[in-house]
Amino acid sequence: MKQATPSLTGRIAALSLLALGACGGFGTDANIGGTLAGLGTGLTVVLSNNGTDNLSLTANGSFVFPKQVASGGAYSVAVVTQPLAQTCTVGNATGNVNAAGSDIDKITVTCAVTSSITVAVTGLASGVSVTLSNGPNALSFANDGSQAFPGLLAPGTQYAVTITTNPTKCKLPDNATGTVPATGFVGLIVTCT
Repeated sequence: MKQATPSLTGRIAALSLLALGACGGFGTDANIGGTLAGLGTGLTVVLSNNGTDNLSLTANGSFVFPKQVASGGAYSVAVVTQPLAQTCTVGNATGNVNAAGSDIDKITVTCAVTSSITVAVTGLASGVSVTLSNGPNALSFANDGSQAFPGLLAPGTQYAVTITTNPTKCKLPDNATGTVPATGFVGLIVTCT
């Protein structure tokens, strides 16, 4: 009995499918993403998927990680860097891509304010530090940067930020003393020369 031999076209089609499948060409890689809410204006949160695929977000709305995950592959989203004076939490953070490679778009990142007063120090000379206080709370700066005093203050609450250690010439801004506004947030910029 004579065996049937596949046609040349059939062989080429079979080889093409094998090659396409080998390089992930069946469309089984999924985008991993979701929605960010509550991030303050001018702030940045950095997320990570599986500990290596980092994504910096500066605005609320939809997001997608740069790298896709293969069907059946795991994803695990976490916050790597919290925004200043906020804490962000991740919902629906872990799971696996289904066999069809359907995109994951149900991850939620929600940020909430955790501090009412932030301070940015600029112009601080190398090897010099400055300490600022608001009541019993103190922040020390050894170089330029931003920090937040712990805790939330209700709108209408009085505050008074002072320089307690100033080995250099640092100047407080006009809003270093006042009342927390309705937004519940005060940003101070301390300039050193």
